[in-house]
Amino acid sequence: MDFETAAIHVGQDPEPTTGAVTVPIFQTSTFAQPRVGEHTGYEYARTGNPTRTALQQCLAALEGTEQAVCFASGLAASDAVLRLLSPGDEVVMANDVYGGTWRQVDKVHRRAGIETTPVDLTDLEAVAAAMTPATRFIWAETPSNPLLKILDLAALAEIAHAHDARLVVDNTFATPYLQRPVELGADLVVHSTTKYLGGHSDVVGGAVCTDAATAEELAFLQNAVGAVPGPFDSWLTLRGIKTLGVRMDRHCANAARIATFLDQHPAVEQVLYPGLASHPGHELAARQMRDFGGMISMRVAGGRDAATRVAETTRLFFLAESLGGVESLIEHPGIMTHASVSGTALEVPDDLLRLSVGIESVDDLLADLDRALA
Repeated sequence: MDFETAAIHVGQDPEPTTGAVTVPIFQTSTFAQPRVGEHTGYEYARTGNPTRTALQQCLAALEGTEQAVCFASGLAASDAVLRLLSPGDEVVMANDVYGGTWRQVDKVHRRAGIETTPVDLTDLEAVAAAMTPATRFIWAETPSNPLLKILDLAALAEIAHAHDARLVVDNTFATPYLQRPVELGADLVVHSTTKYLGGHSDVVGGAVCTDAATAEELAFLQNAVGAVPGPFDSWLTLRGIKTLGVRMDRHCANAARIATFLDQHPAVEQVLYPGLASHPGHELAARQMRDFGGMISMRVAGGRDAATRVAETTRLFFLAESLGGVESLIEHPGIMTHASVSGTALEVPDDLLRLSVGIESVDDLLADLDRALA
């Protein structure tokens, strides 16, 4: 089954009682049971809900994994993965991950005895050197947030498996439409479904796609810890996924035009976009991705003050955190989404702006940026 068909049909057969072609929102906290100790597959909504089940089945099909487990947010999904570890275990993590991910591992899981080593994962020799007998995960983002680095997932998987570790890939920026990490050797794929999968800036959620045995462990944590998505959140995400393919095509096309424009603009020092031939990961991205994505970062001439002026001047690019919605967004990572890494080895340049390119008319978006940069 092709991607676009799976996005609309997997887990989403017509509802058997009424024939409804859209998965119903099972807005209930509990389920009646025919006998003591016997239920019909659902007993309590924290443990399971049919709307959530449909979403999980669909996501697993799109990522090409045996199962998927959904959570209340992307960070709740990351938290569940890290709870698979024990005190003394180590994680080799990309040195430019999302600020919230770093805050979680550094401020929360470190207190539980989990050690994290930030490494430039584009340097495979450095990755191999960082591995120890205690390393359990290599944690990768590609394209990374916010520096848009492209990582060689097959090579990272090979290093991880040679050291009896697993490769975890945050696939939020690329989505399964553009990149399927498990086909390149990844063991767990993490998503903030808030972003491109939901696609309309109206829901928060997360997911982990993986093998059946690991999914069973994660489902236990899902129930025991309780960070689950509600049925309406699951329904909204399913609705968004139906149009993921067509939306991503437009995001990518718009971003390619805008990146080329910015790359030639005198007010821009550097454009970070894997679709540009000048990007150091361009050839690798062309091999392991269907297209280059809808995210662009740029360094503005004039430093932090100039960058913040640009971010506060755009009209169609809303100044806001998050990404992946149909509307375009602009933000200053150092002050906004990545403030938690300030003063660490993961600190981002203070002249950097991150753009989430939406699906509006690209000519209108170009005019908006040109006016703001002027």
